[in-house]
Amino acid sequence: AEGKPMTRMRRIGYHGNDLDGVERFSGLSRAICTRKPDPADAREWLDHVRSSRRKYSLPMDLIGNFLGAFGFAMVFGGSIVDGLCGGLCGLLVGVINRFMDRMKANQFFRTIAAAFPMALMAYAMQAVGLSHNADMVTIGALMILVPGLLFTNAMRDIIYGDTNSGTNRIVQVFLIAAAIALGTAAAWNVCARLWGIGTVAPAVDYHFLIQAAVCFLSCVGFGILFNVHGPGGLLCALGGTLTWLVYLLTLRLGGGDLAGYFFGTLFASLYAETMARIRKFPAIAYLVISIFPLIPGAGVYYTMNYAVRGDMDMFASRGMFTAGIAGVMAVGILLISTTVRMVSTGKLNKK
Repeated sequence: AEGKPMTRMRRIGYHGNDLDGVERFSGLSRAICTRKPDPADAREWLDHVRSSRRKYSLPMDLIGNFLGAFGFAMVFGGSIVDGLCGGLCGLLVGVINRFMDRMKANQFFRTIAAAFPMALMAYAMQAVGLSHNADMVTIGALMILVPGLLFTNAMRDIIYGDTNSGTNRIVQVFLIAAAIALGTAAAWNVCARLWGIGTVAPAVDYHFLIQAAVCFLSCVGFGILFNVHGPGGLLCALGGTLTWLVYLLTLRLGGGDLAGYFFGTLFASLYAETMARIRKFPAIAYLVISIFPLIPGAGVYYTMNYAVRGDMDMFASRGMFTAGIAGVMAVGILLISTTVRMVSTGKLNKK
């Protein structure tokens, strides 16, 4: 009351990636702001929303893990066999994640617990001849562990000026990346001592339509993992597929990788904002999955892989490139979100 600023911070404990809950509570907020009910009625609405939230069963969750890992293993250059092996590794990650959910384990520990056996399985499948490229198998399954929602929210918080929240989320992203590195590095060292790490097959350059198809399957899988239901899941998957096609088109037109990530992010952000206004749902629900094909999971893997092998020049080069990807993605989100806010504010001022 005397004009002295006060700050209170609360630590949010265990939580998941429930975009269905985000959409339902956002709809509740809109209804309360529009209709202005009595507190008792608002409480009743809240209880109804809580009780009506949906959750995928364990079999569907595992299907999501399989599709996500299978598709991205092929998108990043693995063969069909590598994709199937990646899907199996994704199933292993899904089982471990479900167990860790019940144990309410912290994110750092659960990431190591999933990354180590998954990478061990990927290298073992290459050693016995089941897969041709253990790196692609590992990267496909690692996309399940990459903190895509956390990364996107961190960028949005920093862009919107919520520096404390954004910084905390970025630190979490780095910790999870370190956990991924520790898990995969430990598996690599074990396999190198047991049977050695053989040469991997070169990456496969698929036709863009095949890439679009497997990217769509991957995004459908991640829609399940992020608990997106109904037609929204297909729309999110469509956004991710179109985003990847924009990235490929930029490369075909002569743009570099960073340009591809920039224009892909622009499209994903614009698509998310458009869908949010058409369907009256939060933009973040569409942005998370639409932008997911651009999340630098492969960059994190190769950066840490070079560090483990002692190739510090490549480690520094790959690390700077991955940081550059994150930077251009942040700028892309900034441009679209700021433009949309300015247009929305201008319309409100005219009214």
